[in-house]
This record gives sequence, structure tokens and C-alpha cells, in this order.
Amino acid sequence: MKEGWEAVIGMEIHAQLATDSKIFCSCAVETGGEPNSNTCPTCLGLPGALPVLNKRVIDLAARAALALGLEIQETSVFSRKNYFYPDLPKGYQISQYDKPFSANGHLTILTADRDEHGRVEEWKPMTIHIQRMHLEEDAGKNVHEGLPETDKYSYIDLNRAGTPLGEIVTSPDFRSSWQAYDYVNHVRRALQWVGASDADMEKGNLRCEANVSVRKVGETAFRNKVELKNLNSVRFMQKAIEYEIERQIEAHEKGEEVNQESRLWDEKNNRTRFMRSKEDAHDYRYFPEPDLQPVRVSPEFIEQVKREMPEMPDTMRDRFIEVYGLTFSDASQLVTDKDLAAYFETTARITANPKMSANWILGELTRELNNSGKGVVESLTTAEDLAELLNTISSGSINNNQGKEVLIEMFATGKPAPQVIKDKGFEQVSDSGAIEKIIDEVIGANQANVDAYRGGNEKLFGFFVGQVMKASQGKANPKVVNELLIPKLKGS
Repeated sequence: MKEGWEAVIGMEIHAQLATDSKIFCSCAVETGGEPNSNTCPTCLGLPGALPVLNKRVIDLAARAALALGLEIQETSVFSRKNYFYPDLPKGYQISQYDKPFSANGHLTILTADRDEHGRVEEWKPMTIHIQRMHLEEDAGKNVHEGLPETDKYSYIDLNRAGTPLGEIVTSPDFRSSWQAYDYVNHVRRALQWVGASDADMEKGNLRCEANVSVRKVGETAFRNKVELKNLNSVRFMQKAIEYEIERQIEAHEKGEEVNQESRLWDEKNNRTRFMRSKEDAHDYRYFPEPDLQPVRVSPEFIEQVKREMPEMPDTMRDRFIEVYGLTFSDASQLVTDKDLAAYFETTARITANPKMSANWILGELTRELNNSGKGVVESLTTAEDLAELLNTISSGSINNNQGKEVLIEMFATGKPAPQVIKDKGFEQVSDSGAIEKIIDEVIGANQANVDAYRGGNEKLFGFFVGQVMKASQGKANPKVVNELLIPKLKGS
């Protein structure tokens, strides 16, 4: 960012709540399918059809709110947000305005500046004020692409109309694109962690918009903001914000006005482009939805949801550091996925060696998962299987390199470690008599090096270890080899 300027960024996230049916009717929530096949009079906006609130929406919204540090309001009200788009059949959207489901949240995230290659410089805590998370129905979808006469026709698919959303709105607390990037990733993980949303941006069940403006350092007033849309990945979002910051600074320095408007991210050309003028809240003419009663939740319900909440990632990360002695980096990586964290805990408990468990999970196992495109729950190698392998390595029965080879086979076939070790002939020889015989043969064949070792060249010890391992075809227990070889070389 150009010196003397600062960015002012607020974020809006639309998270699709993980229900089976829509927010005000029983139509299925699913991606794909024939256009307009998952519809009914309610989500088509036909006259006389009345909305009925899906209770599961309230359950999931409560989990989402608590995961993001929001206060659940005991009374919230649905309102009509009036605007006219082709994908909104009623001419209004049922949303919430002045009395949202949850409000006044404070969420502490970890964020970091990056260098020109996107590498993290230093992680630092940052507290974000979340103004509210309100509930609303999604609109339908305009289809323009892939049509024979795109310039003349558009088509409307209303399968998505009525899908339940939680809209999460922050204060303009962010001062860089990377802060916004880290915030969205934090929210995605939190929603997935508590089961409130799949939060998959590729499938469209999490969408984010950024409100971006710039001002001179030291200014307190806000200048006109631009709303950025079509941000279908966190990386595209970061790039769009970065571009928009520079565009606005350049415009201000030229004396040009930055209009309050919505702009789309054009990923092909790496730039933002004009979409439409941005409405203010009063333009939507909000008024309470007359067909829905206010939503009232009891303090008992809120306390019950709190009791049912799982341990959150940040708390788990800190516990992994304190209890298992992991580094901040390793603990942070393990809690990026709930299933991965559970896998680690099981492995660490069985092996009683958490650092070794973390190293193998984040290294060898993660490599196999990435190469196969699988998640840890899809792995044929269970946490118990990996723990058995690691215990075998720790006992000295096989070495580290052999263990890596064994894991590859275990991952591909689902075979347990003992079977793979046997199939590959990796069983180590720990019999001192057999190993001593090999050592004697090696020493007898290398008398000159023995004399050199006894003359003070102790660096030759590694040579003798290598010769013994070679003669045993890698099966000799290295620990036993070392114990027997030292006195033999010293002539004692």
C-alpha cells in the first residue's frame, strides 16, 4: 500500500446453514439438479403461500453465533427487504434488519502480513467486532452463460431460492487484504467445526463480500466505500481487495471521485469492474414480515447449546501446545481440521510420543492424503494403525526410512504394519549373537580401518556401522549394533 494511506475494510459473509430443507418450506436444499425442480409455492412466491420457519435453522444459527463470539438475542424479527431482481420472485427477500438473531460479537483471530511471495512474516492476535449475524433466505440464480443467444436471453433457476443463510457482518476493522483473508479462513473453519455450515466456497455455500475504502493516515472520517462481489475463493478475495485499494488511492490522488458502488472481481483480467450503484439501507424499505411471528429463544435453550458446543480450534491449539509440548506451528496445522486433530490425539495417546506423532501426521501421512486427494477420515490407515507403526519404529524393530516405506504400503492397501513389515522382509534382527557374528566378520575384513580407528580416527565408526547394516541387509537393530560394535573396535 502506498505510504500515507490506509485501507478501511468491512466484511460480509453469507454462510449457508447445513439444513436438509429450506428456511421457510420443506423443499430440499441441494446443489445441482434440474433447474426449478426443488421448488414449491412458497419459494416460488406464489400468492397465498405462507412461510413457516424451519426450527433446524435456529439450532444451527445458535451454534454459529456462539462459535463466532456473538450474543444470541432472545427476540429477533424477520423483515421484508424490498428490491426487484429477476431471481427474487416475491419482489422482496425475507431477512432481518434492526432485530437480528445475534449481535455484538468479538472474535479474536490470528493474522499476519505476508511478503511478496505470500509467506507469513509473524502471526499476531487481532480482535474483530462482528456487528451481527442475521438470518435470511437466499435468492435464486440468474443463468447467462453457455446460451446460444446470451445477449437476448437470461434464465432463472429458483432451486436455491429459500436456502437458509446466516449473514455475518463486521465493523470496518480490517486494514489490509491479508487480515480479511485470515478472518474469512477463521470463520470458515469455525462454522465447519461446529457443524453449522459446510462453508465450501467452491459449492457456493459460503460467499463473502468486502466493503473497501481508503483514507489518509490520521483521518477519522470514512470516504465512499465500494462493495466487492464475485469473490468465490479467499485468494481471489485477497487479490480483489488489494487491487481495489490501489485503484481507489490512485483515483483520490488524481482528484477523481470514488463512487459508492458494487464491483465485480474479474479473475481473468485480475481487476475489478463496475456492476451497479450501491443501495443504502433505506432504499430497501424494510418493514416487519407480517406472516412470521418474532423468533423467541429462551435462556435455557442458549445454555443448552453452549453445553453442546465442542472445544473450539484456538482453545484446542493452546491445549496441544501446553499438554503435548507441540510448537505453535504444528499445533495450528493440526487444528485446521477437526478430524485431523482427533486423529492426532488418538495417535499421541497410544504412542505416548506426541511430537513424533505430530511429525509423522503432518509429514508422511499428509503427503499421502494430498497425493490421493483424500481426507483423513477416508484414510485406510487409522490412527491406531499409525500408532502401531510408530511404536514399532520407536522400539528399534525397523528404522525410520523403512517406516516411511511401510506407511506408503499401509495407506495404499489398508494392511496393518506387522503384515507389511513381514511382506517386505523388514523384521529387524536383535539377536546379539547373530549381530556379533556379523560385526566380527566386518572387523576381520577391514583391519586397516580398525587400526586407524584405534589410532584416534573415531570418524570411522560410521563406516563400520554402515558395513554391518549392509552385511545384514539393513535388518540389524541399530541400537544393538552400536552397543556391540564400540567395545569390539576398542579391543575391549
